[in-house]
Amino acid sequence: MSTTYMPQPASQQAPYPENESKRVFDLMALDLDYSALEKEFEELTSLAARVAGTEISLLNLIDLYTQWTVAGHGFPMVQTPRENTVCQYTILEEDHFEVKNLQEDERFKDLAGIKDGPMLRYYFGVPLRTPDGHNIGSLCVMDSKEVTLTTDKADLLKSLAKEIVKRLVLLKEVHTLRVDLAEARAVNKRVAHDVRGPIGGMIGLTKRLIQKEGSRSPEEVLKVSQMIHKSASSLLALTEEILQPNQKPAAQPEIEDGMTLASFKEALEQLFLPQATEKAISFEVRINEALSDITFNKTRLMQIVVNLVSNALKFTPPLGEVSVELDLTLTQHNRVLKILVQDTGIGLSPDQVDAVVKGQTPSTSGTQGELGYGMGLQLVRQLLASLHGTMQVESTPGLGSSFELIIPIGTVSHTG
Repeated sequence: MSTTYMPQPASQQAPYPENESKRVFDLMALDLDYSALEKEFEELTSLAARVAGTEISLLNLIDLYTQWTVAGHGFPMVQTPRENTVCQYTILEEDHFEVKNLQEDERFKDLAGIKDGPMLRYYFGVPLRTPDGHNIGSLCVMDSKEVTLTTDKADLLKSLAKEIVKRLVLLKEVHTLRVDLAEARAVNKRVAHDVRGPIGGMIGLTKRLIQKEGSRSPEEVLKVSQMIHKSASSLLALTEEILQPNQKPAAQPEIEDGMTLASFKEALEQLFLPQATEKAISFEVRINEALSDITFNKTRLMQIVVNLVSNALKFTPPLGEVSVELDLTLTQHNRVLKILVQDTGIGLSPDQVDAVVKGQTPSTSGTQGELGYGMGLQLVRQLLASLHGTMQVESTPGLGSSFELIIPIGTVSHTG
């Protein structure tokens, strides 16, 4: 996914859905990697443009701060501040949102791409509604000339939007199935490993009885039989322990849909370098190169870090710095991912740090008027808790903030 960041002036802000927190949580629950969706949806967005007869079609996902264009036709992949988009109005609608002439609409006439090249004029957007009834983004078509969509064409676009949501949900289900399959394989490996010894012992005892049949005293036969019975009982108990549904297998499942420190770094740079560059902020991702080939489960990690980095960029002024450090600690009994997000932004007071720790973060505005949401850090805390992770916050007003995350990793393996 090749992305650029779309700088835009402040515009009239749309009202926000009453279910905003549930809407965003629904999007995050899909656990999507925004940098890896272009190929999955490029055919559907191309089809949307052909159906509408427009120059442009875009698939946009809208989180707390940003509109992420994850696939599209006729227009570059862009990141846009949520408050400076047309689609922020689409997610307020039940059916669709249409603007015949963007250049004459006070809400949109000063936006990039409308007041200048490609001088877009027409917009038609369909909200992407999840099975729980939350609009997580939009499928939209745009053109530099006015367009009149027939009812049939509009209905086809709505059908495509439903198909996109089905595919997004399916991607989540496929990921879950892969994790479950890996865990099932781990159980099989553990069963094979753990029962081999007891079974081998019973076979050996049985052979001893067979080979010396008639030469053993009843006492010896009884003693060996008791040993076989004890071994069989231990094997039965071991099998029941392994197959307990509420216990996690001791073996580590192989990861089929994971990430490494190197791929994590690449995804973050791809997502945030354009945005940081536009705001004149230095953005750097550092990793432990010695462990860059370790593969681990990426579930929820991208969503956690995307929220923290978006927050850091929002509260860091031009010429400031935002950095991410990714590291692993591997021991015999502990496998831990360490994530450190630091910025030279406006910082937090001791009371604000305490509010973050307690999950009571208030909503604030960024350095260039970007909308702020206390729920962003609350979301991070919830996702982190689901991974049994911890977060340490250090901050000094006027000097910046540091968020250190420690997350146990359930699965680790070497690639290659």
